[in-house]
Amino acid sequence: MRLAYIWITLLILSILIPAGFWYVDWSKSGDGAGLYSRDWLPEAVFGYWNPDDFYQSVDTVVGEFEGEECVACHRDMSPGIVKDWQASRHAQAEPKVYCSACHGSDHQNLHLPTPDICATCHATQHDQFMDEKRYGFPSHALAMERALDAKHFVDKPKAEVTACLQCHSVATKCDSCHSRHKFSAAEARRPEACITCHSGPPHPDDETYFNSAHGQLYLNEGQDWDWSKPLQKGNYPAPTCAYCHMSEGKHQVADKSIWKFGIKQINPLSSGNVVKRQQWIELCSDCHEAEWSAQQLSAMDRERKQAWSKLDEAEALLKGLRSDDLLSPSIHQRPPYPGDDAHTLLQRERIGFFEGQASAFYNVSPIERDYFDMWYFSNLGAYKGSAHGDVSFINKGHKAMDQQLEDIRRKVTNIRAAGKTEADKTDPENIWLKGEYTEYNREHN
Repeated sequence: MRLAYIWITLLILSILIPAGFWYVDWSKSGDGAGLYSRDWLPEAVFGYWNPDDFYQSVDTVVGEFEGEECVACHRDMSPGIVKDWQASRHAQAEPKVYCSACHGSDHQNLHLPTPDICATCHATQHDQFMDEKRYGFPSHALAMERALDAKHFVDKPKAEVTACLQCHSVATKCDSCHSRHKFSAAEARRPEACITCHSGPPHPDDETYFNSAHGQLYLNEGQDWDWSKPLQKGNYPAPTCAYCHMSEGKHQVADKSIWKFGIKQINPLSSGNVVKRQQWIELCSDCHEAEWSAQQLSAMDRERKQAWSKLDEAEALLKGLRSDDLLSPSIHQRPPYPGDDAHTLLQRERIGFFEGQASAFYNVSPIERDYFDMWYFSNLGAYKGSAHGDVSFINKGHKAMDQQLEDIRRKVTNIRAAGKTEADKTDPENIWLKGEYTEYNREHN
């Protein structure tokens, strides 16, 4: 009998595992891209954000052309592009790296220079960049996959996800950091190359860096620095984004995520974490004493512990309401989580980062949204201030978190006082499931 159970289990697994692979391949075979490619259609601009999947060459010009011919034509058609290329190292190389090396020579089958194409000459940088994938999210190399494989990608309005891909395209084309055709390393070393994407409430890297002593020095003197110098000790009076995150020009920027930094919670006693902490201190020691650098890291540890203690309390309060069915609107009253069926069994409200809190821009009750604001905006603002040396943002973030936590405590008390009868009230108009915005998205996304 025991042997029969083993054979039955193996038989089931032999069917389910291939079926799972088949389903994933099938789901990726639609006109879109990613796990939900069958549920959405790309806009034309997606060809520039995700060229491997969507770029279509123009068909107004026919024929194959050598590099000199490309330059001769584009000198009249797009002189700015030609001037940038003429100022690049590609144009100064011997032999010259012409347009056809990056775009191909057949004008009806042109392609954009994706990382794999750049790798034909820049293999070291490409391999370092791709090595980020082994660290998981967040990662530049996985940024496009992160967007396309998110359920809410197929649920949001097209304009929103188009804007998302503009930054997430850092995974699919190198000109997110190096300006097109000039591809100047000097340009990529300046903070502005990074803050094009690393700005805004969830990741105020721009504000916190420019508010710091390092950023102030850059703002006052950076225009006179020699940006052609490598990112090495002694070459710059103050660090920039690239100096700290791309030490000596290494194109691997996801290897310093430490315990409870930002959205990641990592065991502080792991061997990998110990190595990362030492790397952090060694980098800061390019300009500061090692002991002082270690003290700053310890101060950041204390700030992070304070922040997560507040987040953990808020999350526990919300999970307590969920356990007692006191969240309103309930999971059955609100629209289903993106990509889910409204009648899926075992549905429940998603609370906390690991349950899908990053999707809480919608599909939540008011108190869940309060927690999301606390976690995603105030907490990350404090973290960025701590990481970049901006005390004002630390204080601002924690002041906001304290107020938000107090508001959540008060609302929890009121909700529990009202009891399940109040939480179970259903609006006769069913306003959570209907409305102009909701109906439009169902038809057009």
